[in-house]
This record gives sequence, C-alpha cells and structure tokens, in this order.
Amino acid sequence: MQLSATDQRRHVLHVAQPVDGGVARVVTDLVKSQLSAGMQVSVACPDSGCLPDAVRGLGSDVHRWAATRSPGPGLPDEVRRLARVVDELRPDVVHAHSAKAGLAARLALRGKVPTVFQPHAWSFEAVGGVTARLALHWERFGARWATHVVCVSEAERLTGQRSGIDARWSVIPNGVDVERFRPRAAQAARAGLGLCEQAPLVVCVGRLCRQKGQDILLRAWAEVTERMPMARLVLVGDGPDGPGLREQAPASVRFVGAVEDATPWYQAADLVVLPSRWEGMALVPLEAMACARPVVVTDVDGARESLPPALVPHGLVPAQDPAALARALVGLLGDPPLREALGRAAHRHVLNTHDVRHTTDAVAAVYRALPGVGPIKCRESINP
Repeated sequence: MQLSATDQRRHVLHVAQPVDGGVARVVTDLVKSQLSAGMQVSVACPDSGCLPDAVRGLGSDVHRWAATRSPGPGLPDEVRRLARVVDELRPDVVHAHSAKAGLAARLALRGKVPTVFQPHAWSFEAVGGVTARLALHWERFGARWATHVVCVSEAERLTGQRSGIDARWSVIPNGVDVERFRPRAAQAARAGLGLCEQAPLVVCVGRLCRQKGQDILLRAWAEVTERMPMARLVLVGDGPDGPGLREQAPASVRFVGAVEDATPWYQAADLVVLPSRWEGMALVPLEAMACARPVVVTDVDGARESLPPALVPHGLVPAQDPAALARALVGLLGDPPLREALGRAAHRHVLNTHDVRHTTDAVAAVYRALPGVGPIKCRESINP
C-alpha cells in the first residue's frame, strides 16, 4: 500500500485497561491494521495480560501505564501517569478502550487531544446501587471530553442515549479475523486437543466472572445432563469466579483455564454458549460462528445484532434464565442436522458482516473525521 507522508505521520495512542479478553483482541486487531497502513501506533496499558506482548510482537511501542481494572483511590495517580505518557508521545489521536481507560484518558486530556472513547459495554451496567448511579453520572459528564464515542452495536448506542449520554456517536460492529477463525471438522479438532470423547460437546469461552454468566450456565447444565447424561461442557478461561465455579461444577464439566488461542476449542465444539449478563457486542459468538459453529447467547446488547436471522429463534435466550438456556442447549444438541445448517449460516453471516477489515476501515473513517486529524488510511491490515 502506498501512503502519503501525511498519512504516515499520523500517530494513534491506544489506551487500554483491561488487557485481556475481547478488549485486548479488538486493540490488537486495530494496531495490526494501523501499523500495516504505515501509521505510527503506540499503546499505553498495564504490563500484564496478553495485550502488551501481542502488540509488541506487531511492532507497536508499548508504554507501561500502571492502572487497576476498576476505579479506586489510586485513580488520581493513574490519570497523572497517563497525562505524562501523552505529553511525551504527543499523539494525533487518543483511542481509549473500555470504562477504566475511558475514565482516565478523558480526565487526563479533557479534550486537549482528539479523543475516541469506545466503552465495550457501559460501566453502569456492570454495577448496581449507588455505584451504578455514580458511573452513569460520570458517563454523562465525561462525554463532553470525548470527541467521538464508538459503540460496537446499535443496542449499546441506544443504551447510552436513553441513559442521557450526549455524544457524537458511531456504531461500528465488532469484527473477527476470518482467516484465523475458520471451519474445521470437529473430530480433527478434538484429536488435536487430545479429546477422545464422541459425546455432545458444549464450549463456553470467556473470563470466569459475573459478567459472562458461567454461574447461570452451571445451573442450566444440571437440567441439560438430566436430559442428555453423556453431554460434556468445557469452560475455557480464567478469572475471579473460577474457584467458586469449580466447587459447584459436576464431573461432566471441565475447566481448561486461559488459553492463548481458543480457535481449536470452537472447532471441537458441537455448540458454543455465552450466557452473559451484559455486553456491548461479544466477540466469542462471532469467533465461534466464523468457525461454523452455532451459538446460544443471552439477549443482551449486541447479541441480536450479531446473529444471522436463522439462528435467532434457536440461539437467543433471555438473560439470567437457566431454564430457557437449558432448553436451547438441549434442543440444538439433540438435532445435529439443524446444528450443521445453522453453523453454515453463521459462517456466511460473519464473512459478510463481521470481517474485522470492515471494522478497522470504519475506525479509520472516524479518525479522519476528527477535528485537526486529517487523512488516515487503514486497509489491508489483518490479511495484507
């Protein structure tokens, strides 16, 4: 790709906390795309999780920004440290990912540098009571210091708008690398993982935490195994709820911990499930569908938008409803031809609407429209 000298001088600073899970994958894909386009890209994040090494491996500068996952008494120091990073780098654009980074970046910059805020699910949905009211108050106030807010689903944008957040919005659906996440025969994938079982296999990929709803899944799983005693469930990931979940899980549930690449687990599954309590638009269902696997997800922000129409009646269930979740799992596990047809439809859907190259192009268009930023090209990234 040929870039002008103006394009090549553009400097984007991504600020991220958390540094794992879906946020890390989104940031990594953007960094890869932008570096491929000849831009200067830096990342400020804690020196933990998978993100720092991933973006260093791509050639991005990484600046250690010590910050906890949630706001706390150390927030003023975190804001000052981030302000020093920005003063040192003098980027053209700051792109802050998720609630914590969005909080710190907007407090540090206060509109002095074009700032894109991407919530990846709203902070006030993750908490309750007084904390939720404080989080909502901040999001309403802090919107004045975001030049642009990027939501990953129309539902996420509507949640913000209905909650009184006044911003300049864009909706850019999440995308996945369709060359990395691709179909493979389940038996071959299972053999590669050392799985010899022929039993029906359900896989759940995600951080073991309240948001992702694995506790709800385990309650549903008891009903699934009453109907289908041979069924097996694999939980891929780790997190604060891990010890408690392991205590209540029956023998038919296996915990494999965090993995560098979940692709083989998607490919090994008959069915992938994500029973989240809240999301913006989860990446796990998109990754699973790219592997031609049907999914069962809860009807939270972004879920309905992420599914092909054929899958909605079978794969979308109310949030926090173990009985409905169990019915959906049993229904699909008991109908292999339907699963195969839905998997094919899911794969086509992701290729057409959730290829990450569409996502990175749309983000580049947002940058171009920011005051004082000017031309930016950002194509041919994930698969140059």
